[in-house]
Amino acid sequence: MQAKQYRSQFIQELSSIYDAAEAESFFYLILETKKQLKRIDLALQPDLTFTEEEIQDWNLILEQLKKEIPLQYLLGKTQFYGLEFEVNEYVLIPRPETEELVDWIIQGNLKISSAQFGRASGEKIKDLKILDIGTGSGCIAISLAKNIPNAQVFAIDVSEKALATAQKNAVNNQVEVHFIKTDILKTEDLEKLPAADFQLPTQFDIIVSNPPYVRNLEKEEIRKNVLDYEPHLALFVEDDNALVFYRKIARLAQKNLSPNGQLFFEINQYLGKEMIEMLEKMNFRNIELRKDIYGNDRMVFGEK
Repeated sequence: MQAKQYRSQFIQELSSIYDAAEAESFFYLILETKKQLKRIDLALQPDLTFTEEEIQDWNLILEQLKKEIPLQYLLGKTQFYGLEFEVNEYVLIPRPETEELVDWIIQGNLKISSAQFGRASGEKIKDLKILDIGTGSGCIAISLAKNIPNAQVFAIDVSEKALATAQKNAVNNQVEVHFIKTDILKTEDLEKLPAADFQLPTQFDIIVSNPPYVRNLEKEEIRKNVLDYEPHLALFVEDDNALVFYRKIARLAQKNLSPNGQLFFEINQYLGKEMIEMLEKMNFRNIELRKDIYGNDRMVFGEK
């Protein structure tokens, strides 16, 4: 069968679940993974055909997409901030909003490094000690390690299987990140984390977290492919204690951030006001709330 003919069939079969643009994007993501071909390649090779074996393989993926299993899990990988990450049922699929959070940190700290520790003076650029809490696939920690040359990056998660995935992603992206398994809600002092084979800093310059923040009352807003297949441990919090992770992490940051240290959060879009009030009560300074590409309150910053 010609690839362009199968493309039409593929999109049509998904039309009751996904809009045409999303179904088409699925087709080209699979094409790139399976045959290392992009959209332009198909346009330049209109007579490209799929073998019977290839059709069977595509049809298997198609049937799983009809069950709304996320394509990233079916392919076993996704792109984030220009890097490739392995993903599976133990980790959340990285999202564009989180890329914005990462970019905020990278751009701000590259400017600081340039201004305060310019190479022209011959001074050694200060090492930035960064901690990512609730790392999941490692997308935040690894992207920061890859893009901030003077960063020493540490990352925490409660899930051993998530940490195993993050460790693979660090190796695949050729960066060093120190991973620690611990339950942050049961942690009283970041200095006492169980770091076996490396020296853990007593103070961090940056603490960043994208913790669970979706309230149970918001489940009806969540798409089936997320609700049924992504790990609830990394998604949901109780309605009456929605800021539980933020409160805990901010308290730890009060103790373990260096003077003028930076605290970054990805947040629930409905709780921006509450987040600002919480950080103000905890005496963080220069608090800033930012919207994501969709116009939702999504990121907040505070300085110790």
